[in-house]
Amino acid sequence: MSGTARLASRPILFAVTALALSALSARADDGAIINRWYSALLVADRTELSDLLADDVRIKLDDLGIVQSKQEFIASIDEWQGAVAGAAIRHRISKAEGGVTTVIACYDFPSNDMLMQETFAVTDNRITASSQAAIAETCDGY
Repeated sequence: MSGTARLASRPILFAVTALALSALSARADDGAIINRWYSALLVADRTELSDLLADDVRIKLDDLGIVQSKQEFIASIDEWQGAVAGAAIRHRISKAEGGVTTVIACYDFPSNDMLMQETFAVTDNRITASSQAAIAETCDGY
């Protein structure tokens, strides 16, 4: 490769590197948003959950056949607060691609546990869409 070709390729290499680092940073930010989500969910923190959700979010609860708006979800937190008392939530990101992060979550309630697959679309540090579906009635596969 000639010296001129090498010099010409440097800006391209820099641009590709910057884009790759930007994508990695966005994924890390999505992971931080998801960590905040589960922390807030565990203590039924309405303010934090509301801050994490985009105004036009749609939350799909596959097992119940329900799609909730942000307002409907926040309104359901009173009932959730009673259900989550004394529980633990463990989660891990299983895949992140195309702007969607898939999480495997174990909800350890005092009287039972449940393994869930949950997906999150995050834009501008807000959850814009979420879905959840049960994988198993126990967390043995977690």
